[in-house]
Amino acid sequence: MSGRITTGQPELICPTMYDQDLPSFLNQGSQQENQPLTVTELNSQARRLLETRFASIRVEGEISGFVKPASGHWYFTLKDSSAQIRCAMFKGRNRSVKFLPAEGKQVLVRGRVSLYEGRGDYQLIADHVEEAGVGALQRAFEELKRKLAAEGLFNTENKRPLPELPQHIGVITSPTGAAIRDILAVLKRRFPTIPVTVIPSLVQGDAAADELVNALRVANQSQQFDVLIVGRGGGSLEDLWPFNEEKVARAIAASATPVVSAVGHEIDFTITDFVADYRAPTPSAAAEVLSPDRMEWLSKVQFFQRKLNTLIQHKLQISAQALDNSSLRLRNPKDKLSEHSQRLADLDIRLQQAIRMQLQMQQSSLQKSQGSLQQNSPKHRVSQIKSRLEHRKETLATLMQRVLERKASKFQNLCGQLTTVSPLATLSRGYSITRSGGSVITDSEQLNPGDQIETLFKEGKADMQVISVSR
Repeated sequence: MSGRITTGQPELICPTMYDQDLPSFLNQGSQQENQPLTVTELNSQARRLLETRFASIRVEGEISGFVKPASGHWYFTLKDSSAQIRCAMFKGRNRSVKFLPAEGKQVLVRGRVSLYEGRGDYQLIADHVEEAGVGALQRAFEELKRKLAAEGLFNTENKRPLPELPQHIGVITSPTGAAIRDILAVLKRRFPTIPVTVIPSLVQGDAAADELVNALRVANQSQQFDVLIVGRGGGSLEDLWPFNEEKVARAIAASATPVVSAVGHEIDFTITDFVADYRAPTPSAAAEVLSPDRMEWLSKVQFFQRKLNTLIQHKLQISAQALDNSSLRLRNPKDKLSEHSQRLADLDIRLQQAIRMQLQMQQSSLQKSQGSLQQNSPKHRVSQIKSRLEHRKETLATLMQRVLERKASKFQNLCGQLTTVSPLATLSRGYSITRSGGSVITDSEQLNPGDQIETLFKEGKADMQVISVSR
C-alpha cells in the first residue's frame, strides 16, 4: 500500500523557525567545520530541524505493530510498500479517536515529525488519526450531504443576500478560539464601527452540535443581528464533525437571519458550508466578506460630501438670486396699506348698494306674493267653484230634460212601429196562424189529409185535423 505525505499549516499561525534556523545551522556548520558535535548536540539540532520543517503534516499508510501499554499511549508503525516510520500518540490525544487502530488498517495520521534524542529514532508524533479513504465519518458525511441535497437545502434560490453594510454581526464560535480573534482583527482593520456580539458555543466534541443549535436559536430570538457567522478554525474531519451534524444543518436552514459558514481552512468542507447562505473559506475571509473597506467607503462619503456641498452652494446661489429679485418687487407697506384701505372703502360702498338692491327686490317679490296669495285665497276660490257648480247644475238639468224628451218621442215612435208589425195586430183584424209540428203553415202543400194542426186566434187556439187539402 503506497503512502503520501502532505504538509499543512498549524492551527496557531506563527513564523516558522525553519526559515531562521536552517541558514544559521548551515552557517554554524561551516564556521565550526573542524569542531565536532556531540551526539546529544547532533540529535537536538536534528530534532529542532525536523519539528520546525514538519510542524504539521498528514501521512497516510498502513498500521503495523500497534501497541497500547498501561500508560495509555499508543505506539505503532506506519508503512507502505517500500518504507515505514515509527509513530507515537499520547494519551491526551488518542482519547478523541473514535475507532481502535488495528493491524493492517489503512489510516490518515496528522501530526509532527520529531526525533527521540535518547535513541536517535526518527518518529511521527500523532495528534489525530482517522480511517483513510472513505471512513465511517466520511461515509456519514456523504450520506447526509446527499439527503439534504435531495430535500433542496442546498438550492441556490434559497440563499439570501448578505447585507452590504451589516448593522450588527453575531458570531457563533468558541470565545477563546483563534477564529474569533481572526474575525475581530479583520473587522477592526477594515470597518471597526460594525458592532459584533459573540454567542459562545463549543465547536468540537459531542456536546458541540447541541450548543451550536441553541446558539442559533438564541441569536434568532434576539432579532438584533442582520447576519450571523458560524465557524471555527481548521482541524481534522473529526474535529469539524459538529458542523456536519444534521441538527446543525437544519437549524441554519431554518434561521431567519442570513448565515455565513466559516469552518476550517480553505480545503475543508462541511455540511454547514452547503446549507449556509454563504460559504467563507476561513473565518478571516468571512469577516472580509461582511466588512466593506473603510477607506473605500470613506472615499465614497467624501465624494458624496463634495457633491452635496456643490449642490448646497448652487441652491444657495439660486435662493440668493431669487431673494434679490423679490426685494426689487417689494413695495412700501404704507402704500400697500393705503391701497387696501381704498379698496376696502369701495367694497363697502358696493356692499351697501347691493344690500339696498336686494331689499328692494325682496319687497317687490313680497308684494307680488301677497297679490298672488289674495287671488289664490281659499274663500275666493270656493266662491268661484260654487258659482261654476251652480251653472253646471242648471246646464245639466236642461240637458237631461232635453235627453228625456228625445228618448220619450223615440220610444213612442218605436212602440207604433212595433204595433204595426206585431202578429197580435193582424190577429185582431180576424186573421189566424196555423202551425203543424211547431212550424207555421204558409202553403197548403205543407199539409196532407189527416194531419193534426193548431190554429192561433187573437184570443185562444184550436186543435184541428185536416180532412182535405185544395191546391
